[in-house]
Amino acid sequence: MAHAKPAASAPTLRWKLVAEYPRDATGFTQGLLWHEGRLFESNGQYGASQVAEKSLRTGKTLQSRPLPASQFGEGLTLLGDSLWQLTWREGLMHRYNLDLKPTGTLRYGGEGWGLASDGTALVVSNGSATLTWVDPRGPTVLRTLGVHDGAVPVAHLNELEWIEGAIYANVWMSDRIARIDPATGHVTGWLDLTRLKQKAGIKASDEARGAVLNGIAWRADKKHLLVTGKWWPKIYEIKLLPAH
Repeated sequence: MAHAKPAASAPTLRWKLVAEYPRDATGFTQGLLWHEGRLFESNGQYGASQVAEKSLRTGKTLQSRPLPASQFGEGLTLLGDSLWQLTWREGLMHRYNLDLKPTGTLRYGGEGWGLASDGTALVVSNGSATLTWVDPRGPTVLRTLGVHDGAVPVAHLNELEWIEGAIYANVWMSDRIARIDPATGHVTGWLDLTRLKQKAGIKASDEARGAVLNGIAWRADKKHLLVTGKWWPKIYEIKLLPAH
């Protein structure tokens, strides 16, 4: 089901493609993470959900940890030295070390879509226009934030990434990523990645079955973004450009 794009008053951000990498297109991308030269990915779908470390250069799986068939994997983030992985409707958030060994589970309740961290708390999206800050020590909601572009709420917030004091969020079933001010909820810019979808060869029939843009990882070493989509055959590395 497609959704109308929110009326945009924030500017469109400029970017350029700097590299592309092969990706295992059987993975239903829900979370993407880059940490000290390592690429981690959370995949969804019941019976196929996992958290995995992938080779960016080859797309091959280096190590993986499957979820129970009754759980649907969602967003992924790093807080301290722990990976955190959401589940969709199961109300669980799993914690792993960087070798993908389980180290705990947090029962937070509600739906989980995207996940990021501000360095202290976990930031959760649930497909609405609201982001929720959760204490990783327990299922305590620290704050909520409504996201809007001008006066228009931006619903269907999905995969999240915290980048240099801003939140970047995929808008589900669209080709755009919103840059959000975490203090106010204002969208301060939009990335339109329609060209990457076309480059990946994603057709309308693919989108209809769920092969939409989703997956944001920040390469802090290069200050580049890695982006992909559900069942996409490529990961793209892009550089944000200054405004004209």
